[in-house]
Amino acid sequence: MDFGLTTEQRQIRDMVAEFADEEIVPRAAEIDEEDEFPRDIVDQMAELGLMGMPFPEEYGGADLDYHSYALGLSEIARGSGGLGTVVAAHISLAGNMLYAFGDEEQKQAYLTPLAEGRDIGAFALSEAGAGSDVPAMETTAEKDGDGYVVNGGKLWISNGSVADTVTLFAKTDPDAGNKGISSFVVRPEEDDGFIVEGTEHKLGDKGCPTAELRFDDLYLPAERLLGEEGDGFVQALKTLNGGRITIAARGVGIARASLEAAAEYATERDQFGGPISQFQAIQHKIADMDTKLQAAELLMHKAADLKIKGEPFIKEAAQAKLYASEISREVANEAIQIHGGYGYTKDFPVERFYRDAKLNEIYEGTSEILRNTIAQQVLDK
Repeated sequence: MDFGLTTEQRQIRDMVAEFADEEIVPRAAEIDEEDEFPRDIVDQMAELGLMGMPFPEEYGGADLDYHSYALGLSEIARGSGGLGTVVAAHISLAGNMLYAFGDEEQKQAYLTPLAEGRDIGAFALSEAGAGSDVPAMETTAEKDGDGYVVNGGKLWISNGSVADTVTLFAKTDPDAGNKGISSFVVRPEEDDGFIVEGTEHKLGDKGCPTAELRFDDLYLPAERLLGEEGDGFVQALKTLNGGRITIAARGVGIARASLEAAAEYATERDQFGGPISQFQAIQHKIADMDTKLQAAELLMHKAADLKIKGEPFIKEAAQAKLYASEISREVANEAIQIHGGYGYTKDFPVERFYRDAKLNEIYEGTSEILRNTIAQQVLDK
């Protein structure tokens, strides 16, 4: 059992950390304030190979293992939670759907530009009445000659308004329950009937546009179907399972940013004749924050290790996402407390960390759903 990183993994982590410190951190407050998609930073990440980290070189990726990908994502999220979501939705959801379930022609046509960062990806699953309850979706894809006509809408779609490629889920057989859901590749600029209704004004996760989408007689040729009809529900579950590792990484990154900010402030803030870091109450907070961060990172790497080995990792990915999500909020909360009144203002970044952390407990599997998943895995054994 080896808990150390390889030379390559350390190099990836350090390279992304340096990029985050130089390019993301100085812009993070601006991104949060303006809530604009930072295309220039995404383009820079593409040049570094960060938009296709886990994909093979033959498809334009960097061919990194999942440990390296998680480390890279955590450093991006340390700089900006919104950018962490941009990359996670692009790679773990849209990209992984194409890599896992696309045929060779689909991978060459759609995955390669995603992995190279020329295109941005989105994953359109959730609806107003179908969040955790996926089979309740109402979007339909009716057979029409050699293709399908899609009608319906999606909500809370990360990257939805800026995506060049969208993996879309719709019911091809509304009476078949889980087995009636299929997935498709949509190209918003090419496909008539793809409509962006608007983007959400969110508590946090700024810089990642979260869109409401509508499909009005959107025609898709048969070659846009991913896999077979009826495969969509299983495809979505498998994709979300892998994506939970990177949401854990996002939580780790935000927790680390919160801890670093709190530790720095505690050593600089003088009260009662000395820095507040000398007080036991502050030291205990710092100790607990770091312990939670270390535990979350270990859970993240455990799930990544099982994925790399091709072993089942449903429970481990759920545990990593659940724990990292909750401790990222807890650590950010303590960072605000250590900052005192300043922590409640935008003069310091810890209030942003708290707002960004909260999302981890909601998207890609709420904490409640993850607890169900974990319990089922334990009881089934």
